[in-house]
Amino acid sequence: MSMLAGATLLAGTLLGAAPAQPAQAQPAQAQPAQAQSAQAQSAPAPSAEVPAEFGSDWHDPVTAAPPVTRPSGKWCQVTLAEARFRDFTPYTGTYTPPEGCGDRWSKVVLRMDGKVKGRQFDRLGYLHLGGVEIFRTSTPEPSPDGIEWSVEKDVTRYSDTFRARHDVEMLIGNVVDDTYTGIIDVKVTLTFYEGRGAPVPDRVLTLHDNALTTPRNSERVVAEVYATGSGGGCEEYWYLTVPSNAPYSCQADNGPYREVQIKVDGQLAGIAAPFPTVWTGGWSNPFLWYVVPGPRALDIKPIEYDLTPFAGLLNDGRAHRVEVAVVGVPEGQPGWSTPVNVLVWQDAKRAHVTGKLTTQTSGDLADSSTYTPGSEHRVDTEGDHRLTVAGYVDTSHGRVTTTVRRSLANTSTHRWADGENPDTLKATWTDDESVTVDGRGPARTTRTHRTYTMDGTTTIGAGDRLRTVLTLGDRADVTMVRAGRRAGWYRLDDTYAGDATYTINVPRDQRHAVGTTSERYRIIGSGGCYDRSVGTAQGVLIRERDGC
Repeated sequence: MSMLAGATLLAGTLLGAAPAQPAQAQPAQAQPAQAQSAQAQSAPAPSAEVPAEFGSDWHDPVTAAPPVTRPSGKWCQVTLAEARFRDFTPYTGTYTPPEGCGDRWSKVVLRMDGKVKGRQFDRLGYLHLGGVEIFRTSTPEPSPDGIEWSVEKDVTRYSDTFRARHDVEMLIGNVVDDTYTGIIDVKVTLTFYEGRGAPVPDRVLTLHDNALTTPRNSERVVAEVYATGSGGGCEEYWYLTVPSNAPYSCQADNGPYREVQIKVDGQLAGIAAPFPTVWTGGWSNPFLWYVVPGPRALDIKPIEYDLTPFAGLLNDGRAHRVEVAVVGVPEGQPGWSTPVNVLVWQDAKRAHVTGKLTTQTSGDLADSSTYTPGSEHRVDTEGDHRLTVAGYVDTSHGRVTTTVRRSLANTSTHRWADGENPDTLKATWTDDESVTVDGRGPARTTRTHRTYTMDGTTTIGAGDRLRTVLTLGDRADVTMVRAGRRAGWYRLDDTYAGDATYTINVPRDQRHAVGTTSERYRIIGSGGCYDRSVGTAQGVLIRERDGC
């Protein structure tokens, strides 16, 4: 039996059923300047009796991640979508910019409120505005009595899109029948905060048949890719796939190594490790996720690629081919979604910014998965890749050179017995990046070290009792250096742990499920501190704790 069951897709920061409170913690997508919160105070644990096993209802979904901060002052709100998803028919509408809050905002916050009851899988979703993907989401699985949840996301970076009237398209693909009864009811709003405009891209572009035409005065170019393995099939849990010579239910040509690449006119322009998202039906055990989802399961963050070294090439006024591919996916096999937005900053004092790509050096991609047969089957995987790109642009404020270095590594050990019972994976992914900008003042370097971890086992024991024990980690260390001196830093650590058991192959009311889950989300750095943890037992929230 494979570990995962069900798919989903998503973006945002889950807040739980209660409305978000203003300006008391930093955004979940913490950047150095945003990691500023008041000293957190300890919160008393919720008083609730813990049942002997899961019942027909449980606590609404919560995470330890911080809500989006909201500035004070005047604000305006627009309803972007209001829909009930029961099939694969998209919601369509029209967005009109808000009146009374100007067209430059200090912050724009997207909020989705959802509710569903009955029986339903986790489902995938997206929200497009004028073709720009501003939100990607998945859903928690409901109780028979119903759940409610909220997702918030700082979408200020898409301000260029919000200044004009656009078509809206949203879809959370769903199936409702005699068995799966949950209709997903959502409302999405945008709240605009008037004030000094935030430093945002001048343009937000999309690809048309993989073609991109940038303004001729672009001086900084960043692509963001909402890369997710999803939509059914083994690519939903690509980290468990094995080489074709190993006896396992999910096989890939070379095993589980995945890498998301972006190319410009056929040249490799960026590489990244995809985040190993576990959706809320994952590892064959929905009782792990009913209240506390895994990291990013309800917050799909896009991969970012700094394409500024290619700006001189892109600024010739012609269309250029931009393509995204996922290394390791068997040829012709679906399962990955890779929508692309391109964020552009322009030189307001120059109609045409010239430049040149000076360096494009790619190391050999190492990807090795070794199968060892036996009473315990084993696949050991090692992969790594390096890329350096550099280029300059001649702007109205002088020549600016950007150098991007990125290195990826993945190690994993996958063990299983006959019948895939037990089934165990221990894996680590690292994604190291440095971006150096030299010009217009002292050289500035931002170094980011990302680490993703997964350590879990699923076992089916006596009485068809399926047990999953799992720990997930999402970590990042970021340092900013200016003129050779550290100018700022922060460290993020989001750790999930769960242990849940239930009886399989029986009606839902006979599963006799038990389970404990916890999450701790910490950000510390030169801008402040945030530290919050939550814990559950049998679907009851038993702990909420804040402290730094």
